[in-house]
Amino acid sequence: MNKTKKAVLRGLLVVSLASAAWSGWTVWNTALRAPSFNRLPVPQQLIAGDSATGQQLFVGSGYTADYDPLMAHFVAQVRPAFCGVASSVVVLNALPAGPARQGMPTAQLTQHSFFDDAASQVRNEWRVTFGGMTLAQLRDLLNAHGANATATYASDTTLEAFRELAKMNLKTPGDYLLVNYQRGALGQRPTGHISPLAAYNAASDRFLILDVAAYKYPPVWVKAQDLWAGMNATDPSAGRTRGFVAVKAAAK
Repeated sequence: MNKTKKAVLRGLLVVSLASAAWSGWTVWNTALRAPSFNRLPVPQQLIAGDSATGQQLFVGSGYTADYDPLMAHFVAQVRPAFCGVASSVVVLNALPAGPARQGMPTAQLTQHSFFDDAASQVRNEWRVTFGGMTLAQLRDLLNAHGANATATYASDTTLEAFRELAKMNLKTPGDYLLVNYQRGALGQRPTGHISPLAAYNAASDRFLILDVAAYKYPPVWVKAQDLWAGMNATDPSAGRTRGFVAVKAAAK
């Protein structure tokens, strides 16, 4: 091989390595950086919680026991794949006794302190950062923080059963529901997501989702059948449908 060909090959190798390094840095930087505020249009089938209609739905709800505690501890996710982390932090801090950990039951958990030793044994920070979490992992992470969390796959129940369970939950103080759903069923950009439920309006059969991706979506009222379709969608990383997790304080 002559010197010219060798030089060309070396040049191509350098370019390839530089391109790979740049691609890796881009992926790393995107996964770690805090999302910028960029609100997307609210799909026609949804009702923004802060709109006049959304406020009327809330006033006429009757199922709002969880709203104030959730809002008092609400945080937006700090990384693109941290919807499950942010949602967990919100409900753990909203539990009546707060999360019991390290002998400090009233300490406020943050997304930065979420991955303690117990949680990291379930799924560590880097795996969540680059791959999110499944419904079962969400449940196990909550339990690792001392909560009493139970997961239900949509394939194992029905919309009617979910609606009745959710109504009871949203009318009872001290317990919470996290929903794991496919956004595409709500008319949003298709991707899996996790957020808390905060209220239900029986007349319109809509649930209020406190979207922890607050940088792009406000809280929204979604039709029960649309939310169910999103929860009944398959999560490719789990090989099962999505669903919901009920959370309450563990018995002492």
